[in-house]
Amino acid sequence: MSEARYAWVVVWATFFALAIIFGVSYSFAAFFASFADEFSAQRADVSLVFGLSGGVYFVFGAGAGMLADRFGPRAVTSAGMLLIAAGLLLCSFAQSMPMVYAAYGIGVGLGIALVYTPSIACVQPWFTQRRGLAAGLASAGIGAGTVAMPLIAATAIGWMQWRGAMRSMALGVLLLGLCATWLLRRAPHAGGARGAQIPGLSLREALRDHRFWWLYLSVMLAAPTMFVPFAHVSAAARDMGIEAASAVGLVGLIGIGSLVGRFVIGALADRLGRTLTLLLVQASMGLSFLAWFSAGSYATLAFFALWFGLSYGGIVSLLPAISMDLFGARAVAGIIGTLYTGAALGNLFGPVLAGAVFDRAGSYVPVMWTCIALSALASVASARLLVYRRPSF
Repeated sequence: MSEARYAWVVVWATFFALAIIFGVSYSFAAFFASFADEFSAQRADVSLVFGLSGGVYFVFGAGAGMLADRFGPRAVTSAGMLLIAAGLLLCSFAQSMPMVYAAYGIGVGLGIALVYTPSIACVQPWFTQRRGLAAGLASAGIGAGTVAMPLIAATAIGWMQWRGAMRSMALGVLLLGLCATWLLRRAPHAGGARGAQIPGLSLREALRDHRFWWLYLSVMLAAPTMFVPFAHVSAAARDMGIEAASAVGLVGLIGIGSLVGRFVIGALADRLGRTLTLLLVQASMGLSFLAWFSAGSYATLAFFALWFGLSYGGIVSLLPAISMDLFGARAVAGIIGTLYTGAALGNLFGPVLAGAVFDRAGSYVPVMWTCIALSALASVASARLLVYRRPSF
């Protein structure tokens, strides 16, 4: 069965939508020092901005997915882009860290929630044979945004200070983001009127499936490891005496690794098996922290960033496709959104606790070993999925 032509339009629209929203999210690294200096804040306090934003978009992604299942992805994702632009604009006028928490952490986080799950879930029902490749290509937008936006933001901060840079980012989201989301639409066989005829499980039925909870546990355990580097690796580089642009560039290198991971691992998983591939890349992500642990130069940190990004990108590209494999198209957006709530606590508290550990111990070493242990446990949880081989629907 060949894929419809418009399926690839949806893939590329999702690519650009995800590049925009996660470019905004991971540009936090460029604003880290500005927030710390402007508001005399410690690392744990500044890290809470990133953690709060991630926690919000993972928690509310479930509701966004349900809205998209009912009203379609275009309306929901377009509303999300408007909310992100408004949050960035309000943040540019902030006079205190609580205002930053509200505008960037909550406002931008809610906007990302409305875009992320509905757009990535929109891709899955369009494909049958090449679902892993399509999911990898669409989610590669996250890597592309991670490569480009932190460096663009750092350059813009140098030209117009952080407030002007944030206002320019808001305008870019408004113009480019809405162009991307306007192209998103449901697959013809996933229409709302015929929803009961779509093969697969309802959200309620999926929540009674043991495989959902093993997958949920693997996501929850992996989440702190997935998000600590985005908030802290550039700060760790500055501690080593590396200048700011190169330090922020490490987040871009994570994005490059992530791009490779989404393309290569997504296609490989179609042959090797997506669940087995998930297990392997979760283990790889934990092992990458050994490179950070041994880092004595920028080159070693760059190697860590690329290795970590490769593994992280593989995980993110596989989760929507695995959800579709296990539970079908009937409530895929709601199921994926609910699954992502497992990452909420890790995103919220992982970077914050890592900052608190550094503020107290003056070192990220305890954080690194904790991330390695959590990745190992996530791999064990993913391995349990291989035990359940009965069809879900």
